[in-house]
Amino acid sequence: MSNGDTADTLRALMEDRIVLFDGAMGTMIQRERLQEQDFRGARFADHPSSLKGNNDLLALTRPDVIKRIHWEYLEAGADIIETNTFNSTSIAQADYKLESVVYELNVAAARLAKEAAVQAVDSDPARPRFVAGAIGPMNKTLSLSPDVNDPGYRAMTFDDACAAYAEQVRGLVDGGSDLLLVETIFDTLNAKAALCAIEDVFSEKRVRLPILVSVTIVDKSGRNLSGQTVEAFYTSIEHASPLAVGINCSLGAAEMRPFLQDLAAVSERYVHCYPNAGLPNAFGEYDQTPDEMAA
Repeated sequence: MSNGDTADTLRALMEDRIVLFDGAMGTMIQRERLQEQDFRGARFADHPSSLKGNNDLLALTRPDVIKRIHWEYLEAGADIIETNTFNSTSIAQADYKLESVVYELNVAAARLAKEAAVQAVDSDPARPRFVAGAIGPMNKTLSLSPDVNDPGYRAMTFDDACAAYAEQVRGLVDGGSDLLLVETIFDTLNAKAALCAIEDVFSEKRVRLPILVSVTIVDKSGRNLSGQTVEAFYTSIEHASPLAVGINCSLGAAEMRPFLQDLAAVSERYVHCYPNAGLPNAFGEYDQTPDEMAA
C-alpha cells in the first residue's frame, strides 16, 4: 500500500465508522513480569547501567513479547497498532546510555508491528491494518526550566530536539510505519520540534506519511503542561496538516469528553481520543472499567 493509498484508506474508514487504536503497551509489558536479564539479553549483558524498565529495548532483546502484544491488540479489533517506541530518542535513551542504538530500536520496533499487521491482514484481507510510528514527548521540555532558581535555563535546544526526533523518524519510516503519531504532548514546543523533524525527513527521503497528533491534558483546567488549552494547541500544530488530532492519556474517559468537544468544535481534521482508565488511585492503579470506558 503506497503512502497516498494509506491516507485515502484511512479517510474512507473514518468516514464510515470509528477507527480503533490499540491500547497501552507499558501495562501489557508489566504483566509479563520481566526481569533485568530480559531487558539485557545476550547483546547487552555487560552494559554498565541497569536496563530494567527500558521497555523500548525489548524490540531487540525480547521481540517475541512485543510482537505477541501487538497481535493480541489486533485480535481484539485494533485497526491501528503503535510501535513500542515511546522513548526511542537519543535524549530519552541517554538515561540508559543507549543513544547509539536509537535508529536500530525504531527500525526493529516498526518491523515487529508491521509483521503483526501483515499477519492480521493475511488472516482477514477485507480489513486493512496500519502501523503508527509512535513518537513520544521526550523526558526534557523546551518550554520550561528544570531549575527553579534559573527560569531561563533549558535542558536542551530546539535544534537538539529536532535532531533527536529526526533520527527516530528515519528509523520509523525505514522500518515500515504506515503513519506517524506524535503523542502525549505535554509541551507544544517539543511537538513543534517533532513536526519540524518529520518534515525534514520527508523531504530527505522523498516520502510523505499521514501524521496524527495527540495532546495530553494535565488537570481539569483542560491545559497541557506548557499551559495551552486544546483550542490553542490545535492552532499551534494545524500548519502540519495532520490527518487527525486528538487527546490521549490525561484524565478518564468521562472527564476527557468536554475537552474533546472543545477540540472538535475548532478542528478541521478528524478527531481522536484514547484516555487513561481514570487517574491513578492511591495504589497507582486505574479504576475505570471497560464498560465505563466504552460508554
